[in-house]
Amino acid sequence: MRTVTTTVHGRVQGVGFRYSLREEAQRRGVQGWVRNRRDGSVEALLSGHAEEVDAVLAWAHQGPPSAEVDRVDVADSVETAPDGFEIRPTA
Repeated sequence: MRTVTTTVHGRVQGVGFRYSLREEAQRRGVQGWVRNRRDGSVEALLSGHAEEVDAVLAWAHQGPPSAEVDRVDVADSVETAPDGFEIRPTA
């Protein structure tokens, strides 16, 4: 199992990034959450089998078609993920 926090920078708000990331995570059985940040980035917690988390992270480097990802920061986390995958309010 692997749990990470990730922050995606670029044109990632207003393009369906959170909803698309949730769909990708659910498709791969990854639990966690995603939210917009006031600085224009998108932050997420991803938890699941390492290869599935890595696949979601690889997807995040591209995002949905209308996104323009500049950078993806990733750090290991000890936070406990919720059951399922939720979209949280902006932080």
